[in-house]
Amino acid sequence: MLQVHGVEAFDDNYIWVIEEGNGMVAIVDPGDADPVLSYLQKSGQQIAAILITHKHYDHVGGVADLKANFPDAIVFGPAHEPIQGIDQRLEMGDTIDIPGMKYQPEIMDVPGHTEGHIAYKGEGALFCGDTLFACGCGRVFSGSMSQLHHSLMLIADLPGDTLVYCAHEYTLDNIGFAKWVEPDNQYLLNREIDTRQARDKNIPTVPSTLEIELKTNPFLRANIHVVVNAAERYAGKSLETAEEVFTTLRQWKDREYD
Repeated sequence: MLQVHGVEAFDDNYIWVIEEGNGMVAIVDPGDADPVLSYLQKSGQQIAAILITHKHYDHVGGVADLKANFPDAIVFGPAHEPIQGIDQRLEMGDTIDIPGMKYQPEIMDVPGHTEGHIAYKGEGALFCGDTLFACGCGRVFSGSMSQLHHSLMLIADLPGDTLVYCAHEYTLDNIGFAKWVEPDNQYLLNREIDTRQARDKNIPTVPSTLEIELKTNPFLRANIHVVVNAAERYAGKSLETAEEVFTTLRQWKDREYD
């Protein structure tokens, strides 16, 4: 199992530090260099690689400064997004080799939030950026609803014990919308209790597990009868496919909740 440390950045971002105990680390989505540099100074570790999931500034804003401090670090990122400073561009099925580390994740193409978003999977963990959140999913910006639904279905097929490392602390807010969709989902109600207790103590609610997401995240449950019914009530019409249900849920959250 990977050793992963979350570095908090901005108001609600998590920058993930993947550690192996040998002094070398990989940094996932460093939107801000300063908290990462502070953590590394205290821990005495060096950056072997920087792993980027997508182009948004809160995920790439610290890359240049980190590279300036660790010039040998390799910057990995999506092949199909306009991001400066990437050394190796990646797409579905690629496996990366990080010098000095055993961690060799496989790449998943998970567009939708952006047009070329990727995720890194391996050793029981998924670093999924803003595609899948704890009890939610990313908004559609430069991708499409169809892409995002397909990406989430790819993720849903991973093992249930996969640890899902998304990039934001949105869990409690996402649960609020999920309760609009499934107010009687006992797994969801229990998750809300656990999440409130964790946040009251300033404990991160990420990572979650895919098993928990499949039981509580409406955007992974677009084929579940109660979720379909809720989406159809909002839409005021029948919805024929899971993609239509998903799209309605995402539009509902965009328009009425967020």
